[in-house]
Amino acid sequence: MPLDKQIAAVLQQFRDLPEPDFSQLDAVQYRQFSDNLLPAIPGDPMIEVRDLKVTGAAGLLDARLYRPLEEDNLPLLVFFHGGGFVMGNLVTHDNLCRSLARQSEAVVVSVAYRLAPEHHFPAAPLDCYAATCWLVEHADELGIDASRLALAGDSAGGNLALAVSRLAAQRKGPKISYQCLFYPVTDARCDSQSYEDFAEGYFLSSAMMYWFWQQYLQDTGQGDDPLASPLRANSMAGLPPTTLITAEFDPLRDEGEAFARCLLQAGVSVRLQRCEGMIHGFISMAPFVEGAALALADAAADLRRALN
Repeated sequence: MPLDKQIAAVLQQFRDLPEPDFSQLDAVQYRQFSDNLLPAIPGDPMIEVRDLKVTGAAGLLDARLYRPLEEDNLPLLVFFHGGGFVMGNLVTHDNLCRSLARQSEAVVVSVAYRLAPEHHFPAAPLDCYAATCWLVEHADELGIDASRLALAGDSAGGNLALAVSRLAAQRKGPKISYQCLFYPVTDARCDSQSYEDFAEGYFLSSAMMYWFWQQYLQDTGQGDDPLASPLRANSMAGLPPTTLITAEFDPLRDEGEAFARCLLQAGVSVRLQRCEGMIHGFISMAPFVEGAALALADAAADLRRALN
């Protein structure tokens, strides 16, 4: 398939933006640049939006709660943002979280986990698991039904959702009913065919992904840990039913689809969807890319059915 026309128009806007020299790149400066690259797009109105402090693995974390309906005891969807474990925040994913809340009819809580390189692996997955446990423990005061719990995340956030599901299974933590993964990071090896086919020119480059892993891991051996590379786990059994969305023109496409196949082989219910003509990060483009809006609506419908 060719690139989606609306996606091609987005890429055209960034055509003259040179790729940084990753050997010299300062992560904090690049984070400030990238997090402010696109203007914030106002999202769906909510009954309630409020900022919270939740307990992470080593202290308090910022989080943001989105309540789409007046009803009490809506289900809970915990969201983890993408950004290569280095970038992203509550603001960059505000629009997406509002859309997920409205369309899934769940209370969404977006968690601002600690970022690399200031905080290397496993800070982020441990934060996300601790925050999920805290939200379940405080469900009554938040007015949510934590017995109906799902996780979602995009890119690195999809990786972290998987880490939370794995830790919950290992530690007999909260029961997770469903997980929704948008083009998740699943393998630190970065050696799939799609890494070669879409190495540059499609928003996320292979070089950028290598650099993200260098910032995130303290040493390359950590890439073997299933909390870092879910695809390397010996077993996927016990993980929750899953929607996994990949993009055709994405270096991460093949590792995401390989992970979906492993889930199926382990007996986990999976809906895998490759979105033709799309690039990495496309789900956040739903306000101005029709194909992205359709994929988001389908994923939110899966969540809504699973939680109701």
